[in-house]
Amino acid sequence: MLGVSKQTLLRHFGSKDGLLEASAGRGLARVADERASAPPDDIDGAVENLLDHYEARGDQGLKLAAIHGGGAIAEFGQRARQLHYDWIDHAFGAWIERTDEPERTRAALIAICDVHTWQLLARDLGLDRAEVHRTLTMMIRRVLEEDA
Repeated sequence: MLGVSKQTLLRHFGSKDGLLEASAGRGLARVADERASAPPDDIDGAVENLLDHYEARGDQGLKLAAIHGGGAIAEFGQRARQLHYDWIDHAFGAWIERTDEPERTRAALIAICDVHTWQLLARDLGLDRAEVHRTLTMMIRRVLEEDA
């Protein structure tokens, strides 16, 4: 332990939810900064950014996604999902708007780029990074009706 009492933590953060909020806020800000470095309108660059993120933080994200609850936990989960949705808009927004079905296209990209898809490809199927990259890129290009 850090030599800090529970009472000191509660006094500083106000509650367990306050402590969770402060910790989650810092974590989400760090993730947002990392993911914001993805170049817009560059599928390969976006997938590289995504894989860098999932290789560094994917297991943590999967564990957090498995936690269910209300209050601050539910709020954290919603903020994390929104961060992912915003990244999709950042990375692929120009393409999404040019499609015949932008909402369906956006939904498909959200699913393709989800941490669970990475888990399936990299962990369950045992694909190496290059093959995960090729597979994600192929799916994204097909959804965006790009030449694969």
